[in-house]
Amino acid sequence: MADLNWKGIYPAVLTPFTENGEIDYDMFAKNTNAQIEAGVHGIIVAGTLGDSATLETEEKFDLLKYAKQIVGGQIPVILNIAENTTKNAVSVAQKAKELGADGLMLLPPMRYKADDREVLEYFKAVAKSTDLPILIYNNPVDYSTNVTLDMFAELADYPSVQAVKESTRDLANITRMKNRFGDRFSILGGVDTICLESLLLGADGLVAGLVDAFPNETMAMYNCAKNGEIQKAVEIYRWFMPLLELDIHPKLIQYIKLAATAEGIATPHVRAPRLPLIGEEAEIVQKIIADSIATRPVLDAVQA
Repeated sequence: MADLNWKGIYPAVLTPFTENGEIDYDMFAKNTNAQIEAGVHGIIVAGTLGDSATLETEEKFDLLKYAKQIVGGQIPVILNIAENTTKNAVSVAQKAKELGADGLMLLPPMRYKADDREVLEYFKAVAKSTDLPILIYNNPVDYSTNVTLDMFAELADYPSVQAVKESTRDLANITRMKNRFGDRFSILGGVDTICLESLLLGADGLVAGLVDAFPNETMAMYNCAKNGEIQKAVEIYRWFMPLLELDIHPKLIQYIKLAATAEGIATPHVRAPRLPLIGEEAEIVQKIIADSIATRPVLDAVQA
């Protein structure tokens, strides 16, 4: 098992597809290796960006097994759990352990808008079922469930609940978590457009999206921020922003796959109901990507 301390950059990796909608394992390996070579600290498989909503459960397990082979123990491999029922979430957690996952990212119950008590019982049931480290995904903007500080206070009693993917889009929440819990929970910024601010306010790392297309630039920005080279980090961040804004859109999968395809480390294909971009929307996104590639910063060895 790779060491998992919930610090650093954790790409929510893409799931590339072939033109006929099958998983493109060769391209998955190419992208994962690009992440490893850039120096990321772990990968998250079958997250939102990894097409969790359109993957069958067995496909998620297959991706986990394949990712473990590619990584070869160099970095942790984390499986995302996004299930409709507590029973299925527990089952996935137990199977993930069996298949060698190093950790879990856990979303609240899907479809049903559970109240705070129900969400807590769901999280607790998974936490009781496994000793794998768990990253709670707190994203009330996209998933309508806010994991409050009082809820985290209850989860603090469960040793396997170790970290939060902080996607409330409220930067003050990082400070609230630190003030209340100190270092009990690692905090990973989960929104690309406030990723640098999150790091500077004390986040331990990032669960990132555009890293899937630009791992070297992401790592350079992170390393500069952690080394106190704030101006260098800001320069990279300002270049990055038009791309980072592709992450906060319902079509983030199509957008980021196009960016990674332009870099030669993904395919543009998606599974329905998602469809390929067409017309003016496609032109706008392609121009953002092309303009950014044309003006990308020169990274020195220290940054990268």
